[in-house]
Amino acid sequence: MKLWGGRFQKTTDRLVEDFHSSISFDQRLYKQDIRGSIAHATMLGKVGIITPEETRQIVQGLEEILAEIESGRVAFDVAAEDIHMNVEQLLAAKIGAVGKKLHTARSRNDQVALDIRMYLKDEITAIRLLLKELVETLLALAEQHLQTVMPGYTHLQRAQPITLAHHLMAYVQMFLRDMDRLTDCYRRTDVMPLGSGALAGTTFPLDRQYTAELLGFAAVSENSLDAVSDRDFAVEFCAAASLIMMHLSRLCEEIVLWSSGEFAFIELDDAYSTGSSIMPQKKNPDVAELIRGKTGRVYGDLIGLLTMLKGLPLAYNKDMQEDKEALFDAIDTVKGCLMVCRPMLATMTVRRDNMAKAARGGFTNATDVADYLAKKGVPFREAHEIVGKAVFYCLQQEKTLEEMTLEEYQKLSPHFSDDLYEVIGVEHCAAARKVRGGPAPEAVRQAVAAARRLLARY
Repeated sequence: MKLWGGRFQKTTDRLVEDFHSSISFDQRLYKQDIRGSIAHATMLGKVGIITPEETRQIVQGLEEILAEIESGRVAFDVAAEDIHMNVEQLLAAKIGAVGKKLHTARSRNDQVALDIRMYLKDEITAIRLLLKELVETLLALAEQHLQTVMPGYTHLQRAQPITLAHHLMAYVQMFLRDMDRLTDCYRRTDVMPLGSGALAGTTFPLDRQYTAELLGFAAVSENSLDAVSDRDFAVEFCAAASLIMMHLSRLCEEIVLWSSGEFAFIELDDAYSTGSSIMPQKKNPDVAELIRGKTGRVYGDLIGLLTMLKGLPLAYNKDMQEDKEALFDAIDTVKGCLMVCRPMLATMTVRRDNMAKAARGGFTNATDVADYLAKKGVPFREAHEIVGKAVFYCLQQEKTLEEMTLEEYQKLSPHFSDDLYEVIGVEHCAAARKVRGGPAPEAVRQAVAAARRLLARY
Protein backbone atom coordinates (compact mmCIF):
# COMPACT_ATOMS: atom_id res chain seq x y z
CA MET A 1 0.00 0.00 0.00
CA LYS A 2 1.17 3.52 -0.78
CA LEU A 3 2.41 5.53 2.16
CA TRP A 4 0.00 8.24 1.04
CA GLY A 5 -2.85 5.88 0.05
CA GLY A 6 -5.37 6.49 2.83
CA ARG A 7 -7.85 8.57 0.83
CA PHE A 8 -7.58 6.48 -2.36
CA GLN A 9 -9.96 3.66 -3.29
CA LYS A 10 -8.08 2.45 -6.36
CA THR A 11 -4.50 1.39 -6.91
CA THR A 12 -2.34 3.46 -9.22
CA ASP A 13 -2.45 2.38 -12.85
CA ARG A 14 0.77 0.58 -13.75
CA LEU A 15 1.39 2.95 -16.65
CA VAL A 16 1.00 5.93 -14.33
CA GLU A 17 3.19 4.26 -11.73
CA ASP A 18 6.05 3.91 -14.18
CA PHE A 19 5.49 7.44 -15.52
CA HIS A 20 5.25 8.94 -12.05
CA SER A 21 8.18 7.14 -10.44
CA SER A 22 11.54 8.86 -10.08
CA ILE A 23 13.46 6.10 -8.30
CA SER A 24 15.30 5.20 -11.51
CA PHE A 25 17.25 8.46 -11.29
CA ASP A 26 16.79 9.91 -7.80
CA GLN A 27 18.20 6.79 -6.13
CA ARG A 28 21.60 8.48 -6.38
CA LEU A 29 20.38 10.74 -3.54
CA TYR A 30 20.27 7.85 -1.08
CA LYS A 31 23.21 9.05 1.05
CA GLN A 32 21.84 12.54 1.37
CA ASP A 33 18.33 11.25 2.05
CA ILE A 34 19.53 8.99 4.84
CA ARG A 35 21.84 11.63 6.32
CA GLY A 36 18.96 14.11 6.31
CA SER A 37 16.64 11.59 7.92
CA ILE A 38 19.15 10.78 10.65
CA ALA A 39 19.51 14.48 11.42
CA HIS A 40 15.73 14.94 11.38
CA ALA A 41 15.19 12.00 13.75
CA THR A 42 17.95 13.26 16.03
CA MET A 43 16.28 16.68 16.18
CA LEU A 44 12.85 15.13 16.80
CA GLY A 45 14.36 13.30 19.77
CA LYS A 46 16.10 16.42 21.07
CA VAL A 47 12.90 18.46 21.20
CA GLY A 48 10.85 15.57 22.65
CA ILE A 49 8.62 14.80 19.65
CA ILE A 50 9.84 11.20 19.75
CA THR A 51 11.50 9.37 22.62
CA PRO A 52 15.24 8.76 22.95
CA GLU A 53 14.66 5.04 22.36
CA GLU A 54 12.66 5.74 19.19
CA THR A 55 15.42 8.02 18.01
CA ARG A 56 18.00 5.30 18.65
CA GLN A 57 15.99 2.70 16.73
CA ILE A 58 15.38 5.00 13.77
CA VAL A 59 19.02 6.14 13.53
CA GLN A 60 20.33 2.59 13.85
CA GLY A 61 17.86 1.35 11.26
CA LEU A 62 18.83 4.10 8.81
CA GLU A 63 22.53 3.38 9.28
CA GLU A 64 21.90 -0.30 8.55
CA ILE A 65 19.90 0.60 5.41
CA LEU A 66 22.77 2.83 4.24
CA ALA A 67 25.22 -0.06 4.64
CA GLU A 68 22.86 -2.42 2.83
CA ILE A 69 22.42 -0.04 -0.11
CA GLU A 70 26.17 0.49 -0.42
CA SER A 71 26.81 -3.24 -0.36
CA GLY A 72 24.29 -3.78 -3.17
CA ARG A 73 21.79 -5.69 -1.06
CA VAL A 74 18.82 -3.37 -1.72
CA ALA A 75 16.54 -3.54 -4.75
CA PHE A 76 14.57 -0.32 -4.98
CA ASP A 77 10.82 -0.57 -5.53
CA VAL A 78 9.31 1.39 -8.44
CA ALA A 79 5.95 1.28 -6.68
CA ALA A 80 7.45 3.28 -3.81
CA GLU A 81 7.97 6.06 -6.34
CA ASP A 82 11.14 7.79 -5.11
CA ILE A 83 14.18 7.45 -2.91
CA HIS A 84 12.45 9.08 0.07
CA MET A 85 9.57 6.61 0.20
CA ASN A 86 11.84 3.69 -0.62
CA VAL A 87 14.00 4.46 2.41
CA GLU A 88 10.97 5.02 4.63
CA GLN A 89 9.44 1.74 3.43
CA LEU A 90 12.71 -0.12 4.12
CA LEU A 91 12.88 1.45 7.58
CA ALA A 92 9.34 0.43 8.47
CA ALA A 93 10.04 -3.10 7.31
CA LYS A 94 13.18 -3.19 9.46
CA ILE A 95 12.02 -1.64 12.75
CA GLY A 96 8.23 -1.68 12.51
CA ALA A 97 5.82 1.04 13.58
CA VAL A 98 8.55 3.23 15.06
CA GLY A 99 9.90 3.73 11.55
CA LYS A 100 6.62 5.39 10.56
CA LYS A 101 7.32 8.19 13.05
CA LEU A 102 10.32 9.41 11.05
CA HIS A 103 8.15 11.48 8.72
CA THR A 104 6.65 13.47 11.60
CA ALA A 105 6.87 17.23 10.89
CA ARG A 106 8.30 16.60 7.44
CA SER A 107 7.04 16.52 3.85
CA ARG A 108 8.60 15.04 0.77
CA ASN A 109 8.61 18.62 -0.51
CA ASP A 110 11.10 19.91 2.04
CA GLN A 111 12.85 16.53 2.11
CA VAL A 112 13.68 16.54 -1.59
CA ALA A 113 14.73 20.18 -1.44
CA LEU A 114 17.12 19.20 1.34
CA ASP A 115 18.51 16.19 -0.51
CA ILE A 116 19.18 18.11 -3.72
CA ARG A 117 20.94 20.91 -1.85
CA MET A 118 23.11 18.44 0.07
CA TYR A 119 23.93 16.53 -3.10
CA LEU A 120 24.78 19.66 -5.05
CA LYS A 121 27.00 20.97 -2.27
CA ASP A 122 29.02 17.76 -2.45
CA GLU A 123 29.22 17.91 -6.24
CA ILE A 124 30.21 21.58 -6.35
CA THR A 125 33.09 20.73 -4.01
CA ALA A 126 34.15 17.85 -6.29
CA ILE A 127 33.92 19.97 -9.46
CA ARG A 128 35.91 22.79 -7.90
CA LEU A 129 38.63 20.29 -7.10
CA LEU A 130 38.65 19.06 -10.72
CA LEU A 131 38.87 22.64 -11.94
CA LYS A 132 41.72 23.27 -9.53
CA GLU A 133 43.62 20.29 -10.95
CA LEU A 134 43.02 21.53 -14.49
CA VAL A 135 44.26 25.02 -13.61
CA GLU A 136 47.36 23.53 -11.95
CA THR A 137 48.07 21.61 -15.18
CA LEU A 138 47.69 24.77 -17.26
CA LEU A 139 49.98 26.68 -14.87
CA ALA A 140 52.64 23.97 -15.13
CA LEU A 141 52.42 24.08 -18.93
CA ALA A 142 52.64 27.87 -18.89
CA GLU A 143 55.81 27.74 -16.80
CA GLN A 144 57.31 25.32 -19.33
CA HIS A 145 56.49 27.58 -22.28
CA LEU A 146 57.33 31.10 -21.15
CA GLN A 147 59.66 31.44 -24.16
CA THR A 148 57.59 29.46 -26.68
CA VAL A 149 56.59 32.05 -29.26
CA MET A 150 53.41 31.56 -31.26
CA PRO A 151 51.02 33.75 -33.22
CA GLY A 152 48.10 35.28 -31.40
CA TYR A 153 44.95 35.46 -33.51
CA THR A 154 41.96 37.67 -34.11
CA HIS A 155 39.31 36.56 -36.60
CA LEU A 156 41.41 33.36 -36.79
CA GLN A 157 44.00 35.42 -38.68
CA ARG A 158 47.56 35.79 -37.41
CA ALA A 159 47.69 39.02 -35.46
CA GLN A 160 50.65 39.54 -33.10
CA PRO A 161 53.38 37.38 -31.57
CA ILE A 162 52.61 36.04 -28.10
CA THR A 163 53.77 32.99 -26.16
CA LEU A 164 52.07 29.70 -25.53
CA ALA A 165 52.30 30.49 -21.82
CA HIS A 166 50.34 33.68 -22.33
CA HIS A 167 47.73 31.86 -24.41
CA LEU A 168 47.26 29.15 -21.78
CA MET A 169 46.99 31.74 -19.03
CA ALA A 170 43.93 33.17 -20.75
CA TYR A 171 42.19 29.86 -19.99
CA VAL A 172 43.50 29.93 -16.44
CA GLN A 173 41.61 33.21 -15.97
CA MET A 174 38.44 31.65 -17.39
CA PHE A 175 38.61 28.63 -15.11
CA LEU A 176 39.42 30.77 -12.05
CA ARG A 177 36.25 32.73 -12.75
CA ASP A 178 34.40 29.42 -13.00
CA MET A 179 35.70 28.41 -9.59
CA ASP A 180 34.59 31.74 -8.18
CA ARG A 181 31.11 31.29 -9.65
CA LEU A 182 30.84 27.82 -8.13
CA THR A 183 31.87 29.23 -4.75
CA ASP A 184 29.12 31.83 -5.03
CA CYS A 185 26.61 29.18 -6.11
CA TYR A 186 27.64 27.01 -3.16
CA ARG A 187 26.81 29.86 -0.77
CA ARG A 188 23.24 30.08 -2.05
CA THR A 189 22.89 26.29 -2.09
CA ASP A 190 24.06 26.11 1.51
CA VAL A 191 20.61 26.92 2.95
CA MET A 192 18.69 24.29 4.91
CA PRO A 193 15.00 23.96 3.87
CA LEU A 194 13.94 21.10 6.18
CA GLY A 195 11.14 22.17 8.50
CA SER A 196 9.26 23.99 5.77
CA GLY A 197 6.86 21.06 5.44
CA ALA A 198 4.78 20.81 2.30
CA LEU A 199 4.56 24.60 2.04
CA ALA A 200 3.42 26.06 5.38
CA GLY A 201 5.87 24.84 7.96
CA THR A 202 4.58 22.75 10.86
CA THR A 203 2.86 23.04 14.23
CA PHE A 204 5.57 20.92 15.86
CA PRO A 205 8.25 22.78 17.89
CA LEU A 206 11.19 21.99 15.59
CA ASP A 207 14.73 23.17 16.22
CA ARG A 208 15.65 23.93 12.60
CA GLN A 209 18.95 25.54 13.52
CA TYR A 210 20.02 22.35 15.28
CA THR A 211 19.16 20.29 12.18
CA ALA A 212 21.15 22.70 10.04
CA GLU A 213 24.16 22.35 12.36
CA LEU A 214 23.94 18.55 12.24
CA LEU A 215 23.95 18.66 8.44
CA GLY A 216 26.60 21.34 8.07
CA PHE A 217 24.40 24.06 6.58
CA ALA A 218 25.42 27.69 6.99
CA ALA A 219 21.88 29.07 7.00
CA VAL A 220 18.21 28.16 7.42
CA SER A 221 15.55 29.11 4.85
CA GLU A 222 13.39 32.07 5.84
CA ASN A 223 10.16 31.34 3.95
CA SER A 224 8.51 27.93 3.77
CA LEU A 225 6.81 28.59 0.41
CA ASP A 226 10.07 29.63 -1.19
CA ALA A 227 12.07 26.86 0.47
CA VAL A 228 10.10 24.03 -1.13
CA SER A 229 9.67 25.65 -4.54
CA ASP A 230 13.11 27.23 -4.98
CA ARG A 231 15.37 25.68 -7.58
CA ASP A 232 17.34 28.85 -8.30
CA PHE A 233 20.45 27.16 -6.95
CA ALA A 234 20.09 24.34 -9.48
CA VAL A 235 19.59 26.81 -12.34
CA GLU A 236 22.55 28.82 -11.10
CA PHE A 237 24.71 25.72 -11.02
CA CYS A 238 23.69 24.77 -14.55
CA ALA A 239 24.51 28.31 -15.69
CA ALA A 240 27.94 28.04 -14.07
CA ALA A 241 28.34 24.57 -15.59
CA SER A 242 27.42 25.95 -19.01
CA LEU A 243 30.18 28.55 -18.71
CA ILE A 244 32.67 25.87 -17.67
CA MET A 245 31.68 23.83 -20.72
CA MET A 246 31.89 26.89 -22.97
CA HIS A 247 35.44 27.51 -21.76
CA LEU A 248 36.37 23.86 -22.21
CA SER A 249 34.81 23.91 -25.67
CA ARG A 250 36.83 26.95 -26.75
CA LEU A 251 40.01 25.34 -25.47
CA CYS A 252 39.19 22.08 -27.21
CA GLU A 253 38.41 23.85 -30.48
CA GLU A 254 41.94 25.23 -30.38
CA ILE A 255 43.34 21.80 -29.57
CA VAL A 256 41.51 20.43 -32.61
CA LEU A 257 42.92 23.20 -34.81
CA TRP A 258 46.43 23.03 -33.39
CA SER A 259 46.63 19.26 -33.88
CA SER A 260 45.65 19.52 -37.57
CA GLY A 261 48.26 19.34 -40.32
CA GLU A 262 47.45 22.91 -41.28
CA PHE A 263 48.63 24.17 -37.87
CA ALA A 264 50.78 21.29 -36.52
CA PHE A 265 51.36 23.20 -33.27
CA ILE A 266 50.79 20.15 -31.05
CA GLU A 267 50.47 16.39 -31.19
CA LEU A 268 48.09 14.66 -28.83
CA ASP A 269 49.21 11.55 -27.00
CA ASP A 270 48.01 8.29 -28.53
CA ALA A 271 46.08 7.55 -25.34
CA TYR A 272 43.90 10.62 -25.97
CA SER A 273 43.38 10.16 -29.72
CA THR A 274 41.62 7.69 -31.97
CA GLY A 275 42.08 6.36 -35.50
CA SER A 276 39.94 5.81 -38.55
CA SER A 277 38.24 2.57 -39.57
CA ILE A 278 39.18 3.17 -43.22
CA MET A 279 42.09 5.68 -43.34
CA PRO A 280 45.21 4.15 -41.75
CA GLN A 281 47.07 7.46 -41.42
CA LYS A 282 44.44 9.24 -39.33
CA LYS A 283 44.97 10.40 -35.74
CA ASN A 284 41.81 12.12 -34.61
CA PRO A 285 41.40 14.49 -31.61
CA ASP A 286 38.19 12.77 -30.58
CA VAL A 287 38.47 13.61 -26.88
CA ALA A 288 38.61 17.33 -27.63
CA GLU A 289 35.79 17.00 -30.16
CA LEU A 290 33.58 15.12 -27.70
CA ILE A 291 34.09 17.73 -25.00
CA ARG A 292 33.18 20.38 -27.56
CA GLY A 293 30.08 18.38 -28.50
CA LYS A 294 28.96 17.68 -24.95
CA THR A 295 28.79 21.40 -24.27
CA GLY A 296 25.42 21.48 -26.02
CA ARG A 297 23.83 19.00 -23.66
CA VAL A 298 24.75 21.11 -20.61
CA TYR A 299 23.27 24.17 -22.31
CA GLY A 300 20.17 22.02 -22.84
CA ASP A 301 20.07 21.11 -19.16
CA LEU A 302 20.08 24.81 -18.26
CA ILE A 303 17.34 25.68 -20.73
CA GLY A 304 15.31 22.67 -19.61
CA LEU A 305 15.38 23.82 -15.99
CA LEU A 306 14.52 27.40 -16.85
CA THR A 307 11.65 26.27 -19.05
CA MET A 308 10.33 23.83 -16.45
CA LEU A 309 10.26 26.56 -13.79
CA LYS A 310 8.79 29.24 -16.04
CA GLY A 311 5.26 30.09 -14.93
CA LEU A 312 5.07 27.60 -12.03
CA PRO A 313 2.77 28.86 -9.27
CA LEU A 314 3.85 28.45 -5.65
CA ALA A 315 4.59 26.15 -4.05
CA TYR A 316 5.70 22.63 -5.08
CA ASN A 317 4.41 21.17 -8.36
CA LYS A 318 5.14 17.76 -9.83
CA ASP A 319 6.83 19.50 -12.78
CA MET A 320 9.73 20.02 -10.39
CA GLN A 321 10.56 16.32 -10.48
CA GLU A 322 12.13 17.21 -13.84
CA ASP A 323 14.87 19.16 -12.06
CA LYS A 324 16.91 16.11 -11.14
CA GLU A 325 17.77 14.52 -14.47
CA ALA A 326 18.86 17.86 -15.90
CA LEU A 327 20.93 18.67 -12.83
CA PHE A 328 22.45 15.20 -12.64
CA ASP A 329 23.31 15.26 -16.35
CA ALA A 330 25.00 18.64 -16.06
CA ILE A 331 27.03 17.44 -13.08
CA ASP A 332 28.04 14.17 -14.73
CA THR A 333 28.94 15.81 -18.03
CA VAL A 334 31.08 18.56 -16.50
CA LYS A 335 32.90 16.12 -14.25
CA GLY A 336 33.55 13.68 -17.08
CA CYS A 337 34.89 16.39 -19.37
CA LEU A 338 37.14 17.89 -16.69
CA MET A 339 38.53 14.49 -15.77
CA VAL A 340 39.59 13.68 -19.34
CA CYS A 341 40.67 17.18 -20.41
CA ARG A 342 43.43 17.56 -17.82
CA PRO A 343 45.49 14.49 -18.81
CA MET A 344 44.88 15.21 -22.51
CA LEU A 345 46.61 18.57 -22.04
CA ALA A 346 49.30 17.24 -19.71
CA THR A 347 50.43 14.59 -22.21
CA MET A 348 50.35 16.57 -25.45
CA THR A 349 53.58 17.36 -27.31
CA VAL A 350 54.17 21.02 -28.19
CA ARG A 351 55.92 21.66 -31.50
CA ARG A 352 57.78 24.83 -30.62
CA ASP A 353 59.46 25.21 -34.02
CA ASN A 354 56.16 25.16 -35.88
CA MET A 355 54.67 27.70 -33.51
CA ALA A 356 57.67 30.03 -33.94
CA LYS A 357 57.57 29.61 -37.72
CA ALA A 358 53.90 30.53 -37.78
CA ALA A 359 54.60 33.57 -35.59
CA ARG A 360 57.12 34.80 -38.16
CA GLY A 361 54.55 34.62 -40.93
CA GLY A 362 51.54 36.80 -41.56
CA PHE A 363 53.33 40.04 -40.61
CA THR A 364 52.55 39.55 -36.93
CA ASN A 365 55.23 42.12 -36.09
CA ALA A 366 53.53 44.90 -38.10
CA THR A 367 52.11 46.56 -34.98
CA ASP A 368 55.59 46.64 -33.50
CA VAL A 369 56.88 48.50 -36.57
CA ALA A 370 54.04 51.00 -36.14
CA ASP A 371 54.86 51.34 -32.43
CA TYR A 372 58.50 51.91 -33.39
CA LEU A 373 57.49 54.89 -35.52
CA ALA A 374 55.13 56.20 -32.83
CA LYS A 375 58.01 56.16 -30.35
CA LYS A 376 59.97 58.25 -32.89
CA GLY A 377 57.27 60.90 -32.74
CA VAL A 378 55.15 59.87 -35.71
CA PRO A 379 51.39 60.04 -34.89
CA PHE A 380 50.16 56.48 -34.59
CA ARG A 381 47.55 56.83 -37.35
CA GLU A 382 50.27 57.98 -39.75
CA ALA A 383 52.54 55.16 -38.56
CA HIS A 384 49.70 52.69 -39.17
CA GLU A 385 49.37 53.88 -42.78
CA ILE A 386 53.13 53.74 -43.40
CA VAL A 387 53.38 50.16 -42.12
CA GLY A 388 50.30 49.17 -44.09
CA LYS A 389 52.14 50.31 -47.22
CA ALA A 390 55.21 48.36 -46.11
CA VAL A 391 53.10 45.21 -45.77
CA PHE A 392 51.59 45.75 -49.23
CA TYR A 393 55.08 46.16 -50.65
CA CYS A 394 56.24 42.96 -48.97
CA LEU A 395 53.28 41.06 -50.38
CA GLN A 396 54.21 42.23 -53.87
CA GLN A 397 57.88 41.39 -53.37
CA GLU A 398 57.20 38.16 -51.44
CA LYS A 399 59.21 39.42 -48.48
CA THR A 400 58.77 39.67 -44.75
CA LEU A 401 59.13 42.91 -42.81
CA GLU A 402 62.44 41.62 -41.43
CA GLU A 403 63.71 41.12 -45.01
CA MET A 404 63.05 44.67 -46.14
CA THR A 405 66.24 46.71 -46.41
CA LEU A 406 66.72 49.94 -44.51
CA GLU A 407 66.76 51.76 -47.85
CA GLU A 408 63.35 50.33 -48.68
CA TYR A 409 62.03 51.36 -45.28
CA GLN A 410 63.39 54.90 -45.61
CA LYS A 411 61.55 55.35 -48.90
CA LEU A 412 58.38 55.07 -46.79
CA SER A 413 59.56 57.21 -43.86
CA PRO A 414 62.82 58.94 -42.90
CA HIS A 415 62.21 57.98 -39.28
CA PHE A 416 63.39 54.41 -39.88
CA SER A 417 66.96 53.62 -38.83
CA ASP A 418 69.16 50.57 -38.09
CA ASP A 419 67.70 50.08 -34.62
CA LEU A 420 64.44 48.94 -36.24
CA TYR A 421 65.81 45.43 -36.72
CA GLU A 422 66.44 45.08 -32.99
CA VAL A 423 62.74 45.36 -32.19
CA ILE A 424 60.86 43.51 -34.94
CA GLY A 425 61.99 39.94 -34.33
CA VAL A 426 58.96 37.98 -33.09
CA GLU A 427 60.75 36.86 -29.92
CA HIS A 428 61.48 40.50 -29.06
CA CYS A 429 57.93 41.52 -29.96
CA ALA A 430 56.51 39.10 -27.38
CA ALA A 431 59.17 39.81 -24.76
CA ALA A 432 58.78 43.59 -25.07
CA ARG A 433 55.14 43.49 -23.99
CA LYS A 434 55.89 43.70 -20.28
CA VAL A 435 52.69 45.48 -19.32
CA ARG A 436 50.69 43.69 -16.65
CA GLY A 437 48.67 40.95 -18.34
CA GLY A 438 50.98 40.88 -21.37
CA PRO A 439 52.94 38.00 -22.93
CA ALA A 440 56.45 38.97 -21.77
CA PRO A 441 57.97 36.14 -19.69
CA GLU A 442 58.22 38.30 -16.55
CA ALA A 443 54.59 39.41 -16.94
CA VAL A 444 53.44 35.81 -17.36
CA ARG A 445 55.50 34.73 -14.34
CA GLN A 446 53.68 37.34 -12.30
CA ALA A 447 50.35 36.12 -13.66
CA VAL A 448 51.23 32.52 -12.77
CA ALA A 449 52.19 33.56 -9.23
CA ALA A 450 48.95 35.54 -8.84
CA ALA A 451 46.91 32.58 -10.10
CA ARG A 452 48.64 30.26 -7.64
CA ARG A 453 47.75 32.64 -4.80
CA LEU A 454 44.11 32.60 -5.88
CA LEU A 455 44.18 28.83 -6.27
CA ALA A 456 45.46 28.42 -2.72
CA ARG A 457 42.10 29.69 -1.44
CA TYR A 458 40.33 26.59 -2.73
